Amino acid sequence: MADEEEVCVGAKNEVDHMGTRIGALFVILVTSALFTLFPIVTKRIPRLTIPNFIYDFARYFGSGVIIATAFIHLLEPAADELSQPCLSDAFQNYPLAYGFALIALFVLFIVEFFSYRLGTIYLRKRGILAGGEHHHHAAGHDAANHPEETIASEVQYNDEEATDKDIKLNQDIEASKPESGFSKESSIATEVVGVFVLELGVVFHSVIIGLTLATSEWNGDDDEFVVLFPVIVFHQLFEGLGLGSRLAFLPAQLGTFLPCLLALAYSICTPIGMAIGLGLRHTYTSDTPTGYYVTGVFDSVSAGILIYTGLVELLAHDFVFNQKMHRAPMWKVFINIVEVCVGAGIMALLGRWA
Repeated sequence: MADEEEVCVGAKNEVDHMGTRIGALFVILVTSALFTLFPIVTKRIPRLTIPNFIYDFARYFGSGVIIATAFIHLLEPAADELSQPCLSDAFQNYPLAYGFALIALFVLFIVEFFSYRLGTIYLRKRGILAGGEHHHHAAGHDAANHPEETIASEVQYNDEEATDKDIKLNQDIEASKPESGFSKESSIATEVVGVFVLELGVVFHSVIIGLTLATSEWNGDDDEFVVLFPVIVFHQLFEGLGLGSRLAFLPAQLGTFLPCLLALAYSICTPIGMAIGLGLRHTYTSDTPTGYYVTGVFDSVSAGILIYTGLVELLAHDFVFNQKMHRAPMWKVFINIVEVCVGAGIMALLGRWA
């Protein structure tokens, strides 16, 4: 066992290229902030007219990035870190990385469920949700204010020999009806809670990314920092773009301050991790038992959070349960799916180096 423990004990890092590392901290800070804030600012400033397909691309591309990050950049490294021979027997005999991810996933599910319930009440009190006043209408009131519903009824029931054209007209009218108050409430509350869950996942692992980069080797024998730095810049760029596109479409009633605050919170997390790593470079290395425990547990928990977020909050709500996607032309659906796959593919490719 003593020989195995030596495998995990690395030499303490020297403070090499400190000036460049500090510069890298600010590069990542600026890159993260710019690409996270860009969709938010352009969406809320009327003068900046950005085509909707740009926002769609950022949204669906970012979904793919989040999912690939969970599996390739977090879960796989966590499994490797928590199976090192220098760790306790419990980690040798059971794949605890996957166990931590599973626990995080179910804890998040429970937290989100009750957050949704409480969040709906809170948003209704603030007047952001309809509060149910649109649920009940008198028949005469409906007919007066929604004549298209009367037309739809006539097409459906009064014409016994409806043609294909009539049926198509009826479907179009039904599709164009405004959403009920309940569906609007559900959509807004789900979107708000989902964005906070996504923020939790990306912020959580961004600190570990910064810590890893700051403590990576850069000397004649090992240029790990040189490889990691550009990869992490692209990682923050793509992930920030995906997060920013979600924050940009938060309900306008929440204002601009909250989305910008969440964007800046994400932007500073990796630099904070780097600052911690630079401060601990004389005492902390990632290839020690303590380092493996810390990064392995954090990576596995973050993986569970982002797996749940990516599959439930992003894919399921954007495609499976989205009525707009059901009514969209097939070519648009296909393009959106390709955008998700491209985002996941590029992020998975970056996993080759980091």
